[in-house]
Amino acid sequence: MVTAAATLVLIFIGGLVTSTGSGLAVPDWPLSYGMLMPPMVGGIFYEHGHRMAATLVGLLTVILAVWTARTEPRAGVRRLAWGALAAVIAQGLLGGITVIFLLPTPVSVLHACLAQTFFCITIALAFVTSREWTRAAPPADDVAGVRGAAAVATGVVFVQLLLGALMRHTGAGLAIPDFPLALGRVVPPLDSLPVVLHFAHRLGAIAVVAALAYLARQAHRSRDRRLSRPATLLLFLAAVQVALGAATVLTGKSVVPTTAHVATGAAVLGTCWLVTLRARRHLRRPQAMAVLTAPFPDAAPAP
Repeated sequence: MVTAAATLVLIFIGGLVTSTGSGLAVPDWPLSYGMLMPPMVGGIFYEHGHRMAATLVGLLTVILAVWTARTEPRAGVRRLAWGALAAVIAQGLLGGITVIFLLPTPVSVLHACLAQTFFCITIALAFVTSREWTRAAPPADDVAGVRGAAAVATGVVFVQLLLGALMRHTGAGLAIPDFPLALGRVVPPLDSLPVVLHFAHRLGAIAVVAALAYLARQAHRSRDRRLSRPATLLLFLAAVQVALGAATVLTGKSVVPTTAHVATGAAVLGTCWLVTLRARRHLRRPQAMAVLTAPFPDAAPAP
């Protein structure tokens, strides 16, 4: 849980680096101006601060992976922990490549997407090692519809975050500078790639809201508060996210709303993923989950 929370903070700090244009404030890697600790002034504060936060998350992930390998009897959970470590190492290398090759768009976008993927891995690790997972209480009602709705919503949100990363790293954030209209129209002239990316991101926002609304409907129909509460939270986060997106455009990409928009997008993805895991877990019968429901060698057999 600590690693997941630290990762969300790291995503926010990474957003600050992009929002302040500090991606190349430190032009070398892995050192910063040949030092472990350069003067924290100007854009160096954001870029080197991002590296320090990333180092902390990397250290937490190493501890988590080793601790899991030594104490966790479930092979699948151990593999997931090692997968988290591999992902955070790859993320660090991508960050270095981004700097060395002067912010190439494909690498920057991949760096952003892998950050979201790693965040989801940490959430999965937190959930499968929780009491809720091991106790596997039955659902209050049928949650089959929630499982499908949550999986779809998670996929839609991830695609939307991918579009957002493409828009940010191609400089298309203000290709459509008005809101709620687009260049004074409902559908703008799609005659340039930045406008196409920006408008696709707006259409993606509509798809996300629709997916989350359907998920909330299914979750409330299940009458299971473990599903309905986070689904309700998702509707609130979606409203905040739309407002932040509008503020980002109307303020000309002011740092605070732009960065908060990135972090809230990650929070929406993480919450969707948690609902997906919960719905899937509570649908499975203990007999089918014999290995996963017995986290300790002396655990009582499933009924």
